[in-house]
Amino acid sequence: MADSGAGTGPGRRVAMQIQPAQPGAGAGPAYVAFLRHGAYRQRADAPSARQPFPLTEEGLAQARAGADRLAAMLAARGLVPAPVIHSSCQLRAWQTAEAVRLRLGAQVRTLRQTSALAERGLGSAANLTVAEIEAVLAADPRHPAPPPGWKSDRDYRLPLEGAESLAEAGARVAAHLQATLQSGRVVVHVGHGAAFRHACCHLGLLAPERIAALSMYHAEPLLFCYQPHGSWRHLAGQWKVRAPKEEPID
Repeated sequence: MADSGAGTGPGRRVAMQIQPAQPGAGAGPAYVAFLRHGAYRQRADAPSARQPFPLTEEGLAQARAGADRLAAMLAARGLVPAPVIHSSCQLRAWQTAEAVRLRLGAQVRTLRQTSALAERGLGSAANLTVAEIEAVLAADPRHPAPPPGWKSDRDYRLPLEGAESLAEAGARVAAHLQATLQSGRVVVHVGHGAAFRHACCHLGLLAPERIAALSMYHAEPLLFCYQPHGSWRHLAGQWKVRAPKEEPID
């Protein structure tokens, strides 16, 4: 599990470590597929975080197309999905996961929602705009102004109750991915781009300096293999290469 560090306060930089999980003594490889949700009705200028809005029509189409691509990806490799799909509790992720569940048919019986797959939490600032968050901090004599580029600083945590850093969110997601491994099966997860990318950093799939250069396509599956000795390997699916100066988003 993640170690958030004893005595770390809001805004502090913390080092996160994930211990390798073992899906069973003598077990074979386990597989993980994850998808970022489809396009949704996002509030302008707000870090996407825990916004409750549904997929757009475009997002629904992306979810169905992504489900088709995942089914083809698994069939081409002779892989079998686990009977439970996991999604974050945000509506956009659940809708995307439901499209996947329907496409995979009788092989998948359950869609299970979990807060472990949520995007980085902003605590009491959830769903405020960037300007509103910075105004809140400017009016609070207890806290300094956030550093430039704070939204994409992986180690910065807003000094507000319930907030977490991107690195902490990634550690949370990485721990969930490992805890749900099934030998010989593909466990499917639907969640959020930044949290998945930072999870991949904790799992050794992405170097820290690569995180800001990459994003995820809406509802585009990525497939990974976990070997029982503790190593991960990217098998299929493409990261989205972010354009220079493109703002990192969920």
